[in-house]
Amino acid sequence: MVANISFPRFLKLGPGAVEELGSVLNDLKVERPLLVTDAFMVGNGSAERLMKIMEAAGKKAALFSKTVPDPTTESLSAGIDAVKAHAADAIIGFGGGSPMDTAKALAVLSEQGGVMRDFKAPRVYAGPALPIIAIPTTAGSGSEATQFTIITDVATDEKMLCPGLSFLPIASIVDSELTMSMPPRLTADTGVDALTHAIEAYVSAKANPISDGLALAAMKTIGKYLLRAYRDGSDREARDAMLTASTQAGMAFSNASVCLVHGMSRPIGAHFHVAHGLSNAMLLPAVTRFSISGAPGRYADCARQLGAAERQDSDEAAAAKLIEFIDTLCADVEVPTPSTYGIDASRWEELIPLMAQQALASGSPSNNPVVPTAEEIAELYRKVF
Repeated sequence: MVANISFPRFLKLGPGAVEELGSVLNDLKVERPLLVTDAFMVGNGSAERLMKIMEAAGKKAALFSKTVPDPTTESLSAGIDAVKAHAADAIIGFGGGSPMDTAKALAVLSEQGGVMRDFKAPRVYAGPALPIIAIPTTAGSGSEATQFTIITDVATDEKMLCPGLSFLPIASIVDSELTMSMPPRLTADTGVDALTHAIEAYVSAKANPISDGLALAAMKTIGKYLLRAYRDGSDREARDAMLTASTQAGMAFSNASVCLVHGMSRPIGAHFHVAHGLSNAMLLPAVTRFSISGAPGRYADCARQLGAAERQDSDEAAAAKLIEFIDTLCADVEVPTPSTYGIDASRWEELIPLMAQQALASGSPSNNPVVPTAEEIAELYRKVF
């Protein structure tokens, strides 16, 4: 198998890196950027800070702050109008995964036209798009380094995976100081999301030596620092390490794809409006149990990297310890089940057949070490509830 490897053209990494936004724009010859973010980043002053950095660099920047959690086809309309009104020559995604996903969608739609369903997998889009600059403020989605965006179709309640090089940021600024205000719940959900990205990239049928190295490095860091960041949000070392690991995991799954957890996660988010990282965390223990028999050696490697198993443990023993580690981690960071989260049991059961079909249609389950049937996915949905 030939692996296709793609990364952002360059990446600024480290505390204080956001101060170099002006020089990044100069390097890319961008003059009229549109900053795409959300109301929270406006309210805490972070968006204004970036606007001033761009102004000091002589740029004519505009602000669009009407992004929503888990962006939808409907929420993109105002953003497209903003791109055209400003005659933007680049899009800056600033915030968590949702603003970055929105920025990616706007970069493509504003140049290519059409609707987001036109770009849904299995189509892989590499056509016209505005340059994308990504600046994450959470340590989890890895979107700053991926060639994917996820947009919910309001007509069908389907979270659509839209892949291709045109969705890959041309540059990323990864500054851990921007993550210091993350509350514990968001720290946990995004942290387990990053862990899921790393594990799924490593066990994916599309794994390759480059993605393997990034995934293993991310797991080693997450195993050491996630609980520290969750328990003490002021721990700068932990925050910096987790953001670096999130970017590594993003690079890994962008080049190896994801598996069953993500396939099952997207319908939960679309139908029940559960944040992506949290829905991944809800699924990770059960899906890992289901999948281990298909790649025990790979899952054993994950356990060793996370510090859950010793080098001398057999693969079988190490894989079992991985399950214990994930169960304990999810308990320590208080990941709820769909039931304890407040999802109605009858509505969950009613939607299981549709969610199972949507999960399979996404293509992600076909990368899983054990490729499931629709019936097996349905049973997993029942188990996690």
